[in-house]
Amino acid sequence: MTGAILVTLFCFLPTGIAAIVFASQVSDKWKAGDAVGAAESARKARFWVIVSVVVGCLIWVLLFVVGLFADTSTTT
Repeated sequence: MTGAILVTLFCFLPTGIAAIVFASQVSDKWKAGDAVGAAESARKARFWVIVSVVVGCLIWVLLFVVGLFADTSTTT
């Protein structure tokens, strides 16, 4: 759950929310005795955490590159 919250705050909100939703299902399913369902929700949460990190990193790199070109194109 911690990873899902962190990627939502710092990486990419839409996929981070999906990670939070699946991570929140894990403990409920585990308490209900659904170990297979808990494992599946954990796997999906992990997938969305990874997607969030990758997309977040790509966005930061893109913003950095755009910032470099924007800074050099304003000189006369």
